Amino acid sequence: MKKFSVLIAGGGSTFTPGIVLMLLDNLHKFPIRKLKLYDNDEERQATIAGACEIILKERAPEIEFLATTNPEEAFTDVDFVMAHIRVGKYAMRELDEKIPLKHGVVGQETCGPGGIAYGMRSIGGVLELIDYMEKYSPDAWMLNYSNPAAIVAEATRRLRPNSKILNICDMPIGIEMRMAQILGLNDRKEMNVRYFGLNHFGWWTEIRDKDGNDLMPKLKEHVAKHGYNVPNSADNQHVDQSWNETFLKARDVYALDPNTLPNTYLQYYFFPDYVVEHSNPEYTRANEVMEGREKFVFGECRKIIENQSTEGSKLHIDEHAAYIVDLARAIAYNTHERMLLIVENKGSIINLDPTAMVEIPCIVGSNGPEPLSIGEIPQFQKGLMEQQVSVEKLVVEAWVTRSYQKLWQAITLSKTVPSAKVAKEILDDLIEANKDFWPELHKDDVVVSESF
Repeated sequence: MKKFSVLIAGGGSTFTPGIVLMLLDNLHKFPIRKLKLYDNDEERQATIAGACEIILKERAPEIEFLATTNPEEAFTDVDFVMAHIRVGKYAMRELDEKIPLKHGVVGQETCGPGGIAYGMRSIGGVLELIDYMEKYSPDAWMLNYSNPAAIVAEATRRLRPNSKILNICDMPIGIEMRMAQILGLNDRKEMNVRYFGLNHFGWWTEIRDKDGNDLMPKLKEHVAKHGYNVPNSADNQHVDQSWNETFLKARDVYALDPNTLPNTYLQYYFFPDYVVEHSNPEYTRANEVMEGREKFVFGECRKIIENQSTEGSKLHIDEHAAYIVDLARAIAYNTHERMLLIVENKGSIINLDPTAMVEIPCIVGSNGPEPLSIGEIPQFQKGLMEQQVSVEKLVVEAWVTRSYQKLWQAITLSKTVPSAKVAKEILDDLIEANKDFWPELHKDDVVVSESF
């Protein structure tokens, strides 16, 4: 089997060790000859890279390893770029969450004003990675799971339409793992699913086992009572208390359309008042992550470096990341695996904007994804999706044209925001917080009413 060269862009991420462990656990399916880490924060990456180098020496010393902040070194001789960057790191995520909450609006890293702020930071960073890849390894594929995936996907569709980038998200995979556990199955791959929506904004319409038996009734019965909470979940990523509340709230989201099963993120759009009421504006998920996952991963990495050994290490494989290996294998070996990807609609959903970036099942081979036909979707989902697609397109338009007006419109249009007045107040605070990351926005076309 051919061996591949893989670059993890965002080498200083807390998710990098789990992805490295996952890659090593799948070498029999996806052999690697070279593994590189790339980040623009040398100090942060050094800790993660130091541990990863020891992990590789112990488990796969034949794999060449490099950690660098030099784009040419990183992107030369690469077959796959696995990108999970966070422009502004957790410090900016904290502001993405806390600034909207200050105004009584949902504070979430990918939904509402927080997601828009994050998107305005992410667009330039992801485009930069694409440009490096196309310059130094033009035949490579980028598997991008940098958030907010919906805005990033729209930006790459518009600004790099011919790039070999696949935008993916592991949240549906995490929910499907829980579904499999609810059903008593060993693996989510024992289910055949139909799903449609946008990233962090979708619905399962059909779930069957390999023999064609309908699994939806049993799942619906569980979700109506418990949401997606399951005892002793195998999900080792979404473990904070706030995630338990999110998975439980899925029962209320489900009640809005009991013909489908919902993505958990829909709670932020359907129950924003509840989310704000149950949020602590002084301690958000960003704080949970910084106090929990970030301290744990960096602490474990420092122990590995200090001991020059992984013995006793509690670092673990991120099971969701196995989805990335499946995607890489589908491209490398033309497996035609069925996978959920974020792709341009182009008529897959008949009654939706053909340029919308939708999250739907695709057949993936060496030429990339072939989206499956969804047909028409119900009016309820259509209306919701059209509104959210417009938010995403306005954000990208604002980034391209440097328009304050367009970004104000985008925030106003978000279902999480109660009025244009509140949208403007949040926007002005976000501009100040993001002055080192966003392009400077022009206010030439803005007319502000005296009542503001």
